[in-house]
Amino acid sequence: MAEGQAPPPPQPEGDQECMCTQDKVLQFLNKMADESGIKDLTDPALAEFLTDSDALKGIRDLFHYPKAGTLPDVDPTLVDPNADSIYLCGNSLGLMPKVTEEVMKEHLDKWAKMGVFGHMTGEVPWAHSDEHCLEGVGRLVGAKKEEVSVANSLTVNIHVLLTAFYKPTETRHKILLESKAFPSDHYAIESQIRLKGRTVEESMVCMEPREGEETLRTEDIIDYIENNGDEIAIVFFSGIQYYTGQLFDIKAITEAGHRKGCLVGWDLAHAFANVPLHLHWWDVDFAAWCSYKYGCTGAGSIAGLFVHERFLHDKRDRMLGWWSHKMSSRFTMDNVLDLDEGAAGYRISNPPIHCVAAMLGSLKIFDQVSLENLRSRSCYLTGYLEYLVKTLFGENSEQRTTKLSISIITPENFHQRGCQLSLKFSSPIDVIYPELVKRGVAVDKRYPNVIRVAPVHLYNNYVDVRRFISVLQEVAHIVEDHA
Repeated sequence: MAEGQAPPPPQPEGDQECMCTQDKVLQFLNKMADESGIKDLTDPALAEFLTDSDALKGIRDLFHYPKAGTLPDVDPTLVDPNADSIYLCGNSLGLMPKVTEEVMKEHLDKWAKMGVFGHMTGEVPWAHSDEHCLEGVGRLVGAKKEEVSVANSLTVNIHVLLTAFYKPTETRHKILLESKAFPSDHYAIESQIRLKGRTVEESMVCMEPREGEETLRTEDIIDYIENNGDEIAIVFFSGIQYYTGQLFDIKAITEAGHRKGCLVGWDLAHAFANVPLHLHWWDVDFAAWCSYKYGCTGAGSIAGLFVHERFLHDKRDRMLGWWSHKMSSRFTMDNVLDLDEGAAGYRISNPPIHCVAAMLGSLKIFDQVSLENLRSRSCYLTGYLEYLVKTLFGENSEQRTTKLSISIITPENFHQRGCQLSLKFSSPIDVIYPELVKRGVAVDKRYPNVIRVAPVHLYNNYVDVRRFISVLQEVAHIVEDHA
């Protein structure tokens, strides 16, 4: 290890495998039902008991949790405005940590009292503020400090990284991604292909699931890379697919790409702070993520990027700005670039302090609870949600009480999913979704018939999950009555 370099992050013991299974969830639910004397696993009273018994239940108190009456379009005749909402939309925007207010106020006060001197003064000088996040962010993605940077926004970082790493040749020019990549990723890749003088039709490959299936099989991705990798310049998948909630096997796909000489990058928007990551040990080339979903930093807040340490001294052409220059000579202002090393050299502009303050606030939460413990909690929360959906809305379930049925398009295997389950309804949700909103439910709609539900491991609990199911049952009957 070179002098001054940080030690590598802890090596993962089980790659990205989650040891939880639906059988274990059922064993847990039955065990807790026996302890509580509650016989029916769908009984809302069991959700209360599970929540009261949860060792991590206090983490919720570290967040501002919205009341039903503060959400738009809630009908106060249908729900108590003073009751907690049913907020299961952290896959779109995470809730606000209470400590973030304090951190924000510190820097607002500093601005008011110091003005320009805040750049270089205080415990967190604004010019260095992003560097104060690196250790915590590095832990969340399994990386060394010099491998991560807190900068820009997600799509900007995708452009920054692809500008540097996508170097198409006549024989190797394709970018491989999933067919339903998030639109911003899709557009960024299209534009990068065109900017490099290629055509989207010949250089953009979007993998489709097998006919009749909703998600991609890992073996199909690896087979495609194995058979076509000589033409692929970059493999660029989502860590977790935003629509289906599928967690891809980052390690296996990265290894497959490297065997064929491809660079492998990842959009970790839905994986950051959701599931444990080990980017350094998985040998990922580069990655980018936003922080406002499971990272809880606020809408559009500062994003992050990862560049593996093997590129630490790499001087490849890239998009540059003042903050790409080493701090030690940045203020010499002679317009002779002294490129910073590692991920720091991919920064462009000075960090926006109010966005960085939100990141610092979020990291204070993750200082109090490990992502590994949160991951375990997440598995049981989604397992409980899965059990209720299949029992009360499964097409072939004897306990289904409505004509409406629901299937789950997110993979059943826990190591292939995070906090989100995507529910596919047997009828369009154009009436169902507004009725949920009226009753204080915050979930994400994807017309015509999918609702994404994310019990977030930080602040949601079993009661939230059971209340959602109860409201869904109520709404299903209303829709049937008015059909």
